[in-house]
Amino acid sequence: QVQLVESGGGLVQAGGSLRLSCGASGRTLSSYTMGWFRQAPGKEREFVAGISWSGFNRYEADSVKGRFTISRNNAKNTVYLQMNSLRFEDTAVYYCAASSRGQYGSDPSAYDYWGQGTQVTVSS
Repeated sequence: QVQLVESGGGLVQAGGSLRLSCGASGRTLSSYTMGWFRQAPGKEREFVAGISWSGFNRYEADSVKGRFTISRNNAKNTVYLQMNSLRFEDTAVYYCAASSRGQYGSDPSAYDYWGQGTQVTVSS
C-alpha cells in the first residue's frame, strides 16, 4: 500500500504558474502509473493528466493541454504537475492518484490510491 501526499497548491493570479508535487510513503511510486485529477465546488472529479511508469507516455485532458505538464522523478519518489497560464476555471482541489493496474487514463475507478488533495485558487 502507498500513501500519497500532495503539496504546492495556493493562491495565484490568472496567467500565473504553480507546480504541484505528489510524494509517497509506504512503497515506491515507480510501481505505479499515476494521474492527477481535480474537483471544483459543485462539480464532479475531473481527470487532468496521467503518466506511465517510466514517464515516457503522458496523457493530458484537452482542457489543460498545452498549459499543464505531468512528469515524474522515480528517484525522488515524486510526481509533478506543472501548471502554466492558469485560468480562473482551474480553481479546484487537485488530487494525485496511483494505479497498480498500469492505467493512467481518465477513469477514476482505475486508480487504487488517492491523496488528500491540495487547493489551487486562481484569482481573476
